[in-house]
Amino acid sequence: MTRFLVTGTAGFIGFHLARRLLADGHAVVGFDAITDYYDPRLKRARHALLEQFAGFRPVIARLEDEAALRKAADLAAPEVVIHLAAQAGVRYSIEAPHAYIGHNVVGSFNLLEVVRGVRPRHLLLASTSSVYGGGPTPFRETDRVDWPITLYAATKKAMEAMAHSYAHLWRIPTTCFRFFTVYGPWGRPDMALFKFVDAMLAGRPVELYGQGDMRRDFTYVDDLVEAVVRLVDRAPRQGAPVMVEDGADSLSPVAPWRAVNIAGGMPVGLQDFVAAIEHATGRRAERILLPMQPGDIRETHADHRLLAALTGYRPATPVAEGVRHFVDWYLDYSGAHAARAS
Repeated sequence: MTRFLVTGTAGFIGFHLARRLLADGHAVVGFDAITDYYDPRLKRARHALLEQFAGFRPVIARLEDEAALRKAADLAAPEVVIHLAAQAGVRYSIEAPHAYIGHNVVGSFNLLEVVRGVRPRHLLLASTSSVYGGGPTPFRETDRVDWPITLYAATKKAMEAMAHSYAHLWRIPTTCFRFFTVYGPWGRPDMALFKFVDAMLAGRPVELYGQGDMRRDFTYVDDLVEAVVRLVDRAPRQGAPVMVEDGADSLSPVAPWRAVNIAGGMPVGLQDFVAAIEHATGRRAERILLPMQPGDIRETHADHRLLAALTGYRPATPVAEGVRHFVDWYLDYSGAHAARAS
């Protein structure tokens, strides 16, 4: 059994990761604010499932509350800390920038201060493919990420930089994993898959930005969790050899720190993604084609070789299969929600 402190356990990815760790017999203290960025009932439903495990202890508080973070760390006495809590969403960062500075910068700084005192054997933090901006693909961990095109990406880049400095100063083995368009059951209502399924089942049109020509390196959530679990025991060491034949390892020369892409490296066109939803729902989508949104990029495509070299694994669930799992969950969840409302 390993003792974990996981932030964001009422969120989409944090819930799935915490459930996997608990099912594997580990102890998890989960830290989450259960904010109203989207329906808190969905977040509470996730936490309710985690609370069925004897090894789970929740702490409900905000990342900006450093004292609450310290109490959670005292409760967990963690050997491993996984930081997933954040204000998510590229487009929302244009509407509510203060939330991103508070959660992603100030909150992450508070966590780093707590971790400095805890000194876990491994700190893992969730970053994003958005840090690559509009650079050439496939995105490699050794690419420069100095030109973010959204505040969301800028705050995640700031978190990465702060984590690197703490890894150097306090010798804390640190991994920043960069997620690529994660989807699956219990997903967020602001994400494309949830919105498309909800619209299509209700007979509403779906809005496709970039005239529907965008491509995304979709990552099924169970695949992502498997990758993170494998990375837990792959803490970086300063001066360790590179892991990929052409030197693509992002290991820092001065700190036990690295960045790792988590994705399968198989981009899917947005129109093909909608077609997979049509097949899973049995509904035809009415498409409204719209121009690119501010902050969007045309394509994401991960170089997955470092993840494969470190863990022997890469995400590979076909989009058609992952979408079908989401639709099955959505029908169950929405039906149960409607029954409770009646």
